[in-house]
Amino acid sequence: MKKVSIGTWAFTFGAYADNPVSLEELCKTLSEIGYDGVSMGGFMPHAHPDLYDTEEKRAELQDMLKKYNLGVADFAADLWSVDSLKQTDEWLALFDKNCTFCKQMGWPIIRIDSGAPPILPEGKTYAEIKEFFIKTFKDMAQRAAKDGLEIVWEFEPGFIINEPKNIVDVVKAVNEPNFKLLFDTCHGHMAAVVGSRHIDEGMTLKGGLAEFIGMCKDLIGIVHVIDSDGTLNDAETSTHAPFGVGEIDFDEAIPAFLEAGYKADWWAIDLCEWPEALKVMKESKEFVDGFNKKYC
Repeated sequence: MKKVSIGTWAFTFGAYADNPVSLEELCKTLSEIGYDGVSMGGFMPHAHPDLYDTEEKRAELQDMLKKYNLGVADFAADLWSVDSLKQTDEWLALFDKNCTFCKQMGWPIIRIDSGAPPILPEGKTYAEIKEFFIKTFKDMAQRAAKDGLEIVWEFEPGFIINEPKNIVDVVKAVNEPNFKLLFDTCHGHMAAVVGSRHIDEGMTLKGGLAEFIGMCKDLIGIVHVIDSDGTLNDAETSTHAPFGVGEIDFDEAIPAFLEAGYKADWWAIDLCEWPEALKVMKESKEFVDGFNKKYC
């Protein structure tokens, strides 16, 4: 059986942006439901490094997690204040800062994305953009390795390089032992089945999500699970629909992950920007418990 976490960012974005759920209130509720941990959002007002900038504050955060018996599956660094292609040095400086924080907290996995919208910059070819990210991701992986961290890249329609073949080609070309994919089932569906916001056309897969997962054999660092209704949300990325209201067949997807060599300890639930995330936390855990018992 794998452990089950949930992304804390779901309770700070979207409908919760003006009235975010406090991290302690959220952890208390998750503990009562029976979650094993959190996928920690490094976003205000949760675990942002600027909020926990002393040893004392970091110790308080650790104590709070211990109080509710919650582990941390992965840490999502807040790098969204800059554009990776236009402000590369600032982007990498933010990443460096978040790596230091992640190490200080003892969290093993740091999450990134490609940091720029899926729009080809003027005067650049897509091949040049992919080469930029291969080199930059390689540098980032080597930086993370200094702190003993695994780095996971989350592809999605909202960011450049979101076609299945290109995603796999890039992660293989980076070729660093601590660089893996964060495979979100919702984003995977949008990439493989819908082909949302692709720059390269004709990149969807006849075998859909399961085929895409199979292409990622031994490349997946952590899996985020949630359904997809095949649409984009207001932020122009995948709508993270609650389990059972979308199009994903988890009786096909979960065995595909296991066959692709997914060995990490966690299934991480991601209700990012779902407007009623608080109301579906319990049933989401029950759904994951179901396939966890069936297949793990």
